[in-house]
Amino acid sequence: MKFTDSKILPPGLERSLRFYVTNPSPCPYLPGRRERKAFTNLSITESDLVHNLLSQSGFRRSQTIAYRPACPRCNACRSVRVPTRDFIPSRNDRRAMQRNGSLVRHQVEAEPTREQYALLKAYLKTRHDGGGMSDMSYRDYAAMVGESPVKSLIFEYRDGPEDDAPLVACSITDVLHDGFSMVYTFFDPELESRGLGHFMILDHIRHAQDLGLPHVYLGYWVKGSPKMDYKRRYKPLEVLDGDRWRLLRDDE
Repeated sequence: MKFTDSKILPPGLERSLRFYVTNPSPCPYLPGRRERKAFTNLSITESDLVHNLLSQSGFRRSQTIAYRPACPRCNACRSVRVPTRDFIPSRNDRRAMQRNGSLVRHQVEAEPTREQYALLKAYLKTRHDGGGMSDMSYRDYAAMVGESPVKSLIFEYRDGPEDDAPLVACSITDVLHDGFSMVYTFFDPELESRGLGHFMILDHIRHAQDLGLPHVYLGYWVKGSPKMDYKRRYKPLEVLDGDRWRLLRDDE
């Protein structure tokens, strides 16, 4: 179904792109709720420019699709990003960085490898067994990684300086004009105690600071959802409120 809600679509793009809306389905974050998503196809001319504009308006990317929640009478999913220039690591953040001091980041082109896929399958089996991605084939993973119409990289984290050191974590990351958007992360489930998910976000913030990029986009935060509560630990945190970004208050 075609979608035309001007409160959600970025100004100007609703006339140059076709937006659609999904059928209602169970909400994965809040029990008893139903969700819908507005989406558009990024396989177009000037896809990078459009993707940047959509990202600043709260959209996320999945393969060739940009989407954002479009649920009637519900605004629980809030787009959040870290303003890197103002970010100061907490004591727990510093501990996470020290705990993973042996890891080395390798930025590689968004091309799938069997090594990445094996790590993803181990992660999904332990963390999301029975979920929508648990039966993902290598071909599915190749499409997830390699069919991006926008500038995207894979941040590989290896435990040691050698090129063949063990691969312990990965982030599929889009490179925006104003920062990084972390599309999907996965890691070795046997190393869960090291806080690799926490570390990867901190490393993206640090890398963005080094490059002078002002934001790291973390997707959606949902108040009351244990799955999303971890994003509040990164402070300051900006939330998209209507058509403007503002700091998320401690009492929200």
